[in-house]
Amino acid sequence: MQLVRACLVLLFALTATLLLQLMFVSSLQSRAGQRQAFTSFRAELANGTAPIGPTTEAGRVLALGTPVAFIEIPSIGLRQVVGEGTAASELLHGPGHRRDTPLPGQVGTSVLFGRRAAFGGPFSRIAELSKGAEIKVTTGQGADFTFRVIAVRRDGDPAPAAAARGTSRLTLVTAAGRAFFPEGVLRVDADLEGQAVVGPARLISASGLPAAERLMAGDTRTLWALALWLQALIALSIGAVWAWHRWGRVQTWIVFLPALLLVGLCVSGEAARLLPNLL
Repeated sequence: MQLVRACLVLLFALTATLLLQLMFVSSLQSRAGQRQAFTSFRAELANGTAPIGPTTEAGRVLALGTPVAFIEIPSIGLRQVVGEGTAASELLHGPGHRRDTPLPGQVGTSVLFGRRAAFGGPFSRIAELSKGAEIKVTTGQGADFTFRVIAVRRDGDPAPAAAARGTSRLTLVTAAGRAFFPEGVLRVDADLEGQAVVGPARLISASGLPAAERLMAGDTRTLWALALWLQALIALSIGAVWAWHRWGRVQTWIVFLPALLLVGLCVSGEAARLLPNLL
């Protein structure tokens, strides 16, 4: 009987904290991450050290999550710093740049991933964009690049004609369907107004892109952390059942509820990395 109660406590903690994480806490985490990224990227732009390719000035490969661009879509009120990489862990704090594509404004097609609902849902409204809508992007290569939307498409819709040689195209990608219930992928294509710039060659090809950075992929790099937090939650659940019989209900709730919520949020935060990166 005590084992059943411990399992029920564990199930309650996991369910409640996962919902709390996805619906509320994740948005706060995303905002905090965006503030930090904006401060860092603004300073790099001012100093002329913002990255313009896959490596730093010292020749080191950019760390995942490094701010590489700032995107603004006035018609839907979107203003976000874009980080390097598109795995679920990198998209916790905002949109990500797919590493096998050039940066926005550079010759070629640049691809940015963004979440539909969780962690602030930065791309939650891109489906509302209409043909001709303006998208502005700032990178380390100078003033704003202005793009105009040419297509909004879902799985099965025809792709627009290939971009002309020497031009720049931007593709925004997120989950289609209702919030938290993805039904395929939504893409918004936009072409650059004006002259594209040349950027350094990419270090990763489309075939070499890690599985975790592809469409609707989860991130298993921190499974070890999930396992550790889950063990802590199991121990707390067993302790709560024991205390229920020894101390009484009121004392048990007072002592164990805050701890269960805190550890449960840590478990849910790690579990969220396993969910599709566009969710």
